[in-house]
Parts: sequence; structure tokens; C-alpha cells
Amino acid sequence: MALHPDRTRHPDSCPALVLNADYTPLSYYPLSLWPWQTAVKAMFLERVDVIDHYERRVHSPSCDIKLPSVIALRQYVKPNQYPAFTRFNLFLRDKFSCVYCGSGKELTFDHVVPRRQGGRTSWENVATACAPCNLRKGGRTPAEANMPLLTGEPIRPTSWQLQEHGKGFPPGHLHESWHDYLYWDVELEA
Repeated sequence: MALHPDRTRHPDSCPALVLNADYTPLSYYPLSLWPWQTAVKAMFLERVDVIDHYERRVHSPSCDIKLPSVIALRQYVKPNQYPAFTRFNLFLRDKFSCVYCGSGKELTFDHVVPRRQGGRTSWENVATACAPCNLRKGGRTPAEANMPLLTGEPIRPTSWQLQEHGKGFPPGHLHESWHDYLYWDVELEA
């Protein structure tokens, strides 16, 4: 497909918000977005319903369409109960803050019970720490280093808990057509 000569918005800056069949985002953080090419392909394969469009158009010799801005899967995708144990998900669980001082800078991860003392690399023993706190704690437990965890003991989060945390970190750009689907469950002000 060729692009219309509209230069106001490059098509690569027109991702589609992907909703599950129940019209909730597949994920909030990172936000479930597909590039326009993937969204258009899914549209032609009849795997999604188009909910809203950009003004931007693409065309081929046989068709001319508006790029989809919000799409919903036709088949419900059941989310995993527990998310993968990744650095990103760990930071999201801890709300991108050091569990020792609350800083959001120079983040790394820390074994609460150090590996040399038998600590494992797991949800229940790894926490987000800023580099200075991680260095200060060293190979000691929080009690030995006199550094209590502000958030309590680390836990294995559910996918739902991470989604809830993700709502607190909206991406830098939200197309106006996405707002109704991202924040429909936010408490209304009186």
C-alpha cells in the first residue's frame, strides 16, 4: 500500500491501540500497541474489529482506507495469571522506585537475601534498588545493613496487579481516540 501525500502525520506514528475482545487494553504498561501495518493486516484477515480511525489514509490500486487507531480482537485472549519474571516487570511491580529510599534514578535490582547467603533470583527475593542503595547494602541482608524495605517483603505479583501499577505510568503520547478505552475504569471526580 502506498501512502497518501498527507505529511501531517507519518504513518509510523499511527499505531493502533489493541483491545481484547472485552474492550480492555491487552496491557497498560507497556501499552498494547501495534504498528499500522500489523493492524491493517489483522483487519483484512478479519481478526479484529476497527473501533476508531486516524485521519491518515493509505491506499493501494484497489482500495483506500483510514488507518485504524483503536482495534479490538475478535477472540478473547486470556491473560496469564502471573507475568514473566523480567527486569521491566520487576521495576513495574516496585513502581519504578528504589525499595530502600524511594528514588527513581539509576535503578537496578537487588537480591534482598544475597546470593552468597543462599538467596535466590526470584520474585520473592529480588527488588528494585537504586545504584547507591545497592552499593551501600552490598552483600548483606536489609537487617544487617540497617536498610528496611519501604514496600515490605517482595512478592510474586499477578498480571492484574502489574496492570493496576501500569495505569499510573501513562505513555508520553495518547491519541484522543484511545482515552475512552484506557481510563474507563478510573474513579470519577465528584
